[in-house]
Amino acid sequence: MRDVLPKLIDWWRTGETVAVATVVHTFRSAPRPAGASMLVGPGGEAVGSVSGGCVESTVYEVGQEVVSSGAPVLHRYGVSDDTALAVGLTCGGILDVFIERVSPESFPQLGDIADDVDAGRPVAVATVIDHPEKAWIGRRLVVRPEGVVAADGGSLGSSRADAAVIDDARGLLAIGRTETLTYGPDGERRGEGMRVFVSALAPRPRMLVFGAIDFAAAVAHIGSFLGYRVTVCDARPVFATSSRFPDADEVIVQWPHRYLEAEAEAGRLDARTVICVLTHDQKFDVPVLELALRLPQVAYVGAMGSRRTHDDRAARLRLAGITDAEMERLSSPIGLDLGARTPEETAVSVAAEIIALRWGGGGQRLHMVDGPIHHTGPEVASQV
Repeated sequence: MRDVLPKLIDWWRTGETVAVATVVHTFRSAPRPAGASMLVGPGGEAVGSVSGGCVESTVYEVGQEVVSSGAPVLHRYGVSDDTALAVGLTCGGILDVFIERVSPESFPQLGDIADDVDAGRPVAVATVIDHPEKAWIGRRLVVRPEGVVAADGGSLGSSRADAAVIDDARGLLAIGRTETLTYGPDGERRGEGMRVFVSALAPRPRMLVFGAIDFAAAVAHIGSFLGYRVTVCDARPVFATSSRFPDADEVIVQWPHRYLEAEAEAGRLDARTVICVLTHDQKFDVPVLELALRLPQVAYVGAMGSRRTHDDRAARLRLAGITDAEMERLSSPIGLDLGARTPEETAVSVAAEIIALRWGGGGQRLHMVDGPIHHTGPEVASQV
């Protein structure tokens, strides 16, 4: 929903009715991820994409029917012997697309959700997309973190189902993952029949880059490209300037370990946060790494330097009390073995390692690997 929310909320606030088609599940090499959305506007406008062009025309037609009937539908699109050349995904992927009618009457909570997204507050929308009782389909819950109570957050149809989905949606929200969950018809943990799509609208994950060097500028650039909110931090004001890091969301002049400690204490780090220490200067590196390796919530800690630098840094960290288990969390030397030399190539290497750890990839060349191209990601709380 996030990709089309600005246009959707414009129509919603003027009282218009819109069809919203959302990818809720993918199989094999689907071109768009779960959560990608397409709108069919009140004047016949098409906004967004669910497949990059493969099935948009069919989804558009179904969206117009849904606006007229008001009944939400779940369709599967993909390759079959009969439809591969007509309406399908020639890349071999399969999409489940949920199409619903959205208006101020059908989705009264949308304005509050848009306000949350604009303010950077995490919020999730859980929608029933399949159920034996057709009346349940399209019901939704608005879920916020623990301690935040939503006014008229909706209901799926029973307190048991609500409780199960709220608990699971909060877990997904904490790691920023959008996913379809399966339950029994009344929210039973074991069983099938009810499928609930949870769209986690969490703020952008953070990338903290310590060390205002030329490599940091390239890492900040690719981090921004990947969707991170990038902070560059260095204690040297002559180097830590916005003009040197135009792709960073913020440039902080502060000792790295002091800044990291303050961010951790303020609760501004989470299980998607990645930390890149690039100064390869021990007076900066050791204090910030000592702290970073003891933060249980961050997803990735990497440090730049040669193997000799790494050995010296590791010895200093162990003298500071870092355990072997904590040291295992450190990616040093940082990045994957791509043979990178330039700052830009090194940034690609760093990004590749972060992506591989996020989704459980091995970093091998694809033509040398059997099985699916896309990974579903490791089932661990430290997912990026």
